Amino acid sequence: MNIHEYQAKQILSRYGVRIPLGKIAYTPGEAKRVAENISHKGPWMLKAQIQSGARESGHFIEKRAGVKGGIRCLKGHRDVLEEAAKMLGATLVTDQTGAKGKLVSKIYVEEFCLTVQKFYASLVIDRMLSCITLLVANTFGNITALAQKEPEKILRLNLGLNEKISAQQAMQISAFLHLKEKSLKPLKELFDAMLKAFTSLDAVMIEINPVGVCTDGSLTALDAKIAFDDNALFRHPEILPLKDDYEEDDRSLQAQKFGFQYLDFDEGSIGCIVNGDGLALSVRDLLYNADEKMSCFLNVKGGVDKDKISAGIKIIMTNPRVEGILINILGGFLRCNLVADGIVSAASEVGLNVPLVVRFEGTNKEEAKEILKNSGLPVITAENMEDSVEKLLTAMKEAA
Repeated sequence: MNIHEYQAKQILSRYGVRIPLGKIAYTPGEAKRVAENISHKGPWMLKAQIQSGARESGHFIEKRAGVKGGIRCLKGHRDVLEEAAKMLGATLVTDQTGAKGKLVSKIYVEEFCLTVQKFYASLVIDRMLSCITLLVANTFGNITALAQKEPEKILRLNLGLNEKISAQQAMQISAFLHLKEKSLKPLKELFDAMLKAFTSLDAVMIEINPVGVCTDGSLTALDAKIAFDDNALFRHPEILPLKDDYEEDDRSLQAQKFGFQYLDFDEGSIGCIVNGDGLALSVRDLLYNADEKMSCFLNVKGGVDKDKISAGIKIIMTNPRVEGILINILGGFLRCNLVADGIVSAASEVGLNVPLVVRFEGTNKEEAKEILKNSGLPVITAENMEDSVEKLLTAMKEAA
C-alpha cells in the first residue's frame, strides 16, 4: 500500500524526521491561505499530490495547466492562487503514470527550503539477504536509471532489525556524500528515525528523494514516500484510512477484493500470474534477457477457492494489452489443481484468445496437468521457468 507525499512526511515527522512546513489544499483559495499562514512572503512550493515519481519533470494534458510540471516554485500570493487553479482538476503525466496520467485533486503547499546539497536516501527490504538495506546516493531524481547505469554511485548498507545506525556507519555515509562534520549528527538522527519508522510500521520501503542539506548542517526531507506491507496492515488500523482508492486502477481494486495483488507496467505485452513476488521477478528477468517485457502481473495467494482464482485470472485475460499469458505456480498451501480449475472456469467465461503457458510445480502438480489436458483448451504446459518463457515467446510469434 502506497500513500501520498504529504501523508508520508507527516508520519516521518512523528518519528523525528525534519520536514518543511506545509499543508494540503483542495482549492486555489485554500492554497493561497495556506501559503500566507506558512510565511508572509515566498517562495513556496506547490506540489501535485499523485502517487508517482518524476512529478517535476512531468507535464499536464490540459493546455490551461501551462507547460510547467507537477512541482512549482512560486514567489507571490497571486502566483500561488493562479498556479493552483491551473493544476487542480488537470491531468499530470509522468514517466511512471503512463500516457493517461493521473488527475490532480489536491496539492501540497510547502515552504521553500534553501539547501546547499541534496542526496537520495531510502530503506528497502532485501529479500535475498533477509535484511533491511539502506541505499544512499550523492544525487537525486531517477535512482533506478542510476542503479542500472552507474551502480557504483549508490552506497548499500545492510542493517539488522531493531538496530540503529552505528557511529562508524554514519561516518561512512557522511564520507560517501562528502558532508561537512556539522551534518554528521543530523545524518545519524535522520537514519535512526527512518529505521524506527520502517520497523514500527511494517514498511517495505521508505524513500526520501531528495534529502536537503541546509546551511546550518541540518537535514530536511524535501520529498517522501512510504510503501507498507499489505499483509501487516491489520496491525496498523491508523494507516489503512490513508489509502487513496482514486489512485488505484479498476484492475487493482478488483484484485484487492479477492486478496490478490495486481501491478501494471508501462511497457510489455505479457501478463504473468504467480503466487509469490520472487516468481514474478524471476520471470521478469527471464523476459528481459529475451528482450521482452511484462505488461502486468497478478500475485494470487493460498486459502482461496476456485471462484476467486477464476476471478483473478480473468483480470489478466481481459486486459487488452496482454498478448500472451504465463502462469507460474509453486504449489504448496495454494494447490496446483485449484489453479487449473480456475483457468478452465475463467476461459469458459471470457474465452482464451492469446497463447497461455502454464508451469506447475509442487502440490497436486500432475492432477493440475490432467485437468488442463482434459479441458480441451489450447494451454501449453512447461517443465520449468526457462521452458515456460521460451514456449510462450514461440507461441506468441506463431500467433502474430
